[in-house]
Amino acid sequence: MNTLLTLSFTLLLSSLAWSGYLESDQDVLIPDDWTNVGRVEPAEELTLTFALKQQNIDQLEEILKQVSDPDSAQNGKHLTLEEVSSLVRPTELTQKVVRHWLKSHGVTSCLTVRTQDFLQCDMTAEVAETLLPGSRFHQYVRDGHSVVRSSAPYSVHDDVQQHLDFVGGLHRLPPNGQDLRKASANRKQKRSKAGLHLGVTPSILRARYNLTTADVGTAQNNSQAVAQFLEQYYSPADLAEFMSMYGRSFKHLSEVDRVVGTQGAGKAGIEASLDVEYIMSTGANISTWVFTNQGRHESQEPFLQWMVLLSNMSDLPWVHTISYGDDEDSLSTAYMMRINAEFMKAGVRGISLLFASGDSGAGCKHLGKDQNSFRPSFPASSPYVTTVGGTSFKNPFKVSYEVTDYISGGGFSNVFTMPDYQAGAVEGYLKTVAATLPPQSYFNTSGRAYPDMAALSDNYWVVINRVPVPWVSGTSASTPVVGGMLSLINDQRLLKGRPVLGFLNPRLYKLKGRALFDVTEGCHLSCLDEQVQGKGFCAAPAWDPVTGWGTPNYPELLAALLAE
Repeated sequence: MNTLLTLSFTLLLSSLAWSGYLESDQDVLIPDDWTNVGRVEPAEELTLTFALKQQNIDQLEEILKQVSDPDSAQNGKHLTLEEVSSLVRPTELTQKVVRHWLKSHGVTSCLTVRTQDFLQCDMTAEVAETLLPGSRFHQYVRDGHSVVRSSAPYSVHDDVQQHLDFVGGLHRLPPNGQDLRKASANRKQKRSKAGLHLGVTPSILRARYNLTTADVGTAQNNSQAVAQFLEQYYSPADLAEFMSMYGRSFKHLSEVDRVVGTQGAGKAGIEASLDVEYIMSTGANISTWVFTNQGRHESQEPFLQWMVLLSNMSDLPWVHTISYGDDEDSLSTAYMMRINAEFMKAGVRGISLLFASGDSGAGCKHLGKDQNSFRPSFPASSPYVTTVGGTSFKNPFKVSYEVTDYISGGGFSNVFTMPDYQAGAVEGYLKTVAATLPPQSYFNTSGRAYPDMAALSDNYWVVINRVPVPWVSGTSASTPVVGGMLSLINDQRLLKGRPVLGFLNPRLYKLKGRALFDVTEGCHLSCLDEQVQGKGFCAAPAWDPVTGWGTPNYPELLAALLAE
């Protein structure tokens, strides 16, 4: 019986690959924490996003390499949105075929973007299920938040398949926000007997990373942003209170300059407060935006909505920090490859994208009886973003050197090959620690390795609902801190008439650890099994898949990135 089931499932998967299914490897199972409240009414309005096939992606990648390489003659010669659009815009045939297909089903209410590679269309559930055979739309609820998703794979007409990458709004549920205070729970219990932990505040960060009171932004044309996809918002009153408590020693702004999207109602969220308070206190006195777009409709994917926005805005902040991730194996390859192209589009425009590496160490996926593997996260595993891991103070009672934070996400992609810019660094690590590496069956030694760098991620103070709250931890903390410092470096480059940093990784890996504090102690967590016993990778001299190249020594990093 089991053999028959396995055979049937294999045949099903093989048929999905060739019968018009764009995302045959997408996980369509709905997690247990979402409650199915039933099929949606046939007349209910949905908004779906159609990702049209782009042109010249190889050329886009080559341009990104050239404008990001400090040794290239094209270094810093970033493209405008219009130039990106003329490069990647879908062919006339692609646009015509897709629009004709939609129109033939009565779908005419569509919005496009400047690059013409996304269409967002309104239609009823009945039309959507006819347009996309196999799809079955249900409403799901979690913690009072409602979404509409398909409980089954979708297909498209054979004539259209070659013109689309994927359709958004059927799968991929909004991320489940981690309890950032749980990340410190064990540490809190261990340390409370010995006395209070020092706690991380803007002044502690400035002391550790050698920022002075003069290290604040002054350039008129500089800006930074955080992007949030959870059902929560930051409070302007909390931000003002945070700055009055912790920002007295340096010039700063106490208000966000622009909110893109709609802020929710109710209490402020820890994640939202953390992101805004720490990018604005590290990248002090720099204009800051908040992207908080949950989508106009519950059928939309918040992260995808943000990506679509980037393709439609010519004036954007130079640095974006994002605390968001999904397991690679829960996403379709087609989706991840297309999102990678969107990251490249941002990079060639001079935009720096920083993603948190995650708070699950190496992760763990159960493959079968007594068989596990590590579980990489996306977008942390993308070769076209800068991924930030986490550290803790060795001595929790003073500003000391840093060691690995055991939750710091890191590892090797199972989807993306290792980019040239990091091959030497990763090869060096694998040779140096060969004797103590986890079994190779747990990870892909030829995959994109992450994180790229790190910062403190343990025990932050955050102001929420006008009250200072301790024990907030996670790479959601370290990422805006690194982002703020890169914004300060951009500030100095702009004042000197230089281009912004853009995609940082080729520069970062050419520094070979210069201007960063190397983190060489500690391991992160992974599978609790006989073979690895909860231990993932460990920190080592130079680059490692727990803390990357280490944490920023700001004045040296500034000097290094101004000296090109």
